[in-house]
Amino acid sequence: PSRLDMAPEIVAAAGFVTSLLQTRGCIGEQQLQVFSGALREALAEHYRHHWFPEKPSKGSGYRCIRINHKMDPIISKAGSQIGLSLPQLYQLLPSELTLWVDPYEVSYRIGEDGSICVLYEATATKPGNSKSASSCGILNCKNQLILGCSSPSKSYIMTVSS
Repeated sequence: PSRLDMAPEIVAAAGFVTSLLQTRGCIGEQQLQVFSGALREALAEHYRHHWFPEKPSKGSGYRCIRINHKMDPIISKAGSQIGLSLPQLYQLLPSELTLWVDPYEVSYRIGEDGSICVLYEATATKPGNSKSASSCGILNCKNQLILGCSSPSKSYIMTVSS
């Protein structure tokens, strides 16, 4: 896939992580831009052969960005570009963060028991396919909690009928 195919999802994911650094830290605008660019670059590279728009859930585990008392190597790599050490990243970012970057959807959960929030959702339109993910509206965090999603399973998209 071309970098263009995954651009909105990567921009959403990198923007989210960058905004977490921005709200928690005293990091300058210039550094945040460098971090965000480095993160987008690293994600595009990491996902290059693991992006399947025709099967959005395929490779989801590989694309998942995780901080679970261990820093995700992609985030630490981007952090090192602006001189942030691992201890600094641990201080600035949540200790439990899961970020799912899939074709047409980017969602995250903070904490192991937190609710899942959708950051970005696009309608997957293929020729001859009239089903759309957004026809039932974007599920907000509360609705997802009620549905009991423990990972961003695509089941709620499958229930939409045209």
